[in-house]
Amino acid sequence: MRALADGWLMAGRNMRHVVRAPEEIILYFSLPIMFVLVFGYVFGSGMSVPGDGSYREFLLPGVFVMTMLYGLGATASAIAVDAGRGVVDRFRSLPMARSALLSGRASADLVRACLEMTTLVVCGLLVGWQWREGVGPALAAVALILLLRVAMTWVGIAAWNPLSATVAAARDLFGNPGLGGDSWPARHALELAVAWPLALIAVAAPAAVRRYRRLGR
Repeated sequence: MRALADGWLMAGRNMRHVVRAPEEIILYFSLPIMFVLVFGYVFGSGMSVPGDGSYREFLLPGVFVMTMLYGLGATASAIAVDAGRGVVDRFRSLPMARSALLSGRASADLVRACLEMTTLVVCGLLVGWQWREGVGPALAAVALILLLRVAMTWVGIAAWNPLSATVAAARDLFGNPGLGGDSWPARHALELAVAWPLALIAVAAPAAVRRYRRLGR
């Protein structure tokens, strides 16, 4: 119960930070809407969908998922700012559950993701998108999209993620200021920035080649 209560307090703290930074709200809410409007109206007339379906209905699920992927960058940036300002160290010195800072961040991000999804669904309905299989399957689709956002949030919280490693390594190679730190990922950002893409390529490239070879059969 204490961990839940502490996590709820941290979630409230993170949500208050979002409210106090309206530029972030404008950025994260306006960019997906711009994608919908630009790709739906500007390029939509020249796009064809299998079965002569609506391009806007084809477009919106992709925009939903793409918006959820923004959670990785937003969460990683917020954690990095807290670590750089010493906020994380101060919270760790307090008599609170160790998991509270992380669970609070994840909960606050989920609330924001729900607001983003609501905004996008309304925008989609206004441009002609609709769900055709009933409310139940539509809610299941939204739940899957939010589940991806939660997963991306936890990846963003961990210092081992490829985004943090690449950003830290790039800052070091460019000679730009960075946050540093004594953790292993912070001291070996360059190695991780090389290892992550190589590992992803090692998994994805053979699968792509096998799939390509089957196309001609």
